[in-house]
Amino acid sequence: MKKVTGLGGVFFKCDDPKAMNEWYASKLGLPTSQYGTTFEWRHGDDPSRKGSTSWATFPKDSKYFDPSPSPFMINYRVADLAALVEELKKDNVVIIDEIAEYDYGKFVHVLDPEGNVVELWEPVDEIDEDSKDE
Repeated sequence: MKKVTGLGGVFFKCDDPKAMNEWYASKLGLPTSQYGTTFEWRHGDDPSRKGSTSWATFPKDSKYFDPSPSPFMINYRVADLAALVEELKKDNVVIIDEIAEYDYGKFVHVLDPEGNVVELWEPVDEIDEDSKDE
């Protein structure tokens, strides 16, 4: 079974998310908003499929990474979230929450062996109909 298919996002806590976003925008050219930024790309094996990777800052007191005390969280793209969760349960991996479904994909959070929260995402990638025939 194919598990992780790529990096979905990088999220980290900081003292002043707005200032950090502004620094990354002015110094490194990231097109940030209050939510960070999204890097869009195409799948190497199927250029008609669009994908994205997110980058976002969070306030230092954010509870979004709980129960992990780590100041960061990595999001991994996966092909079949429900099947992967069942496999992880068999391996006694700590599943923090139930699978949540949104317009842009399904999410679940698990803990790695050192207690870091890992976000797993089964995205709904766009198909670019214009590029399918190229």
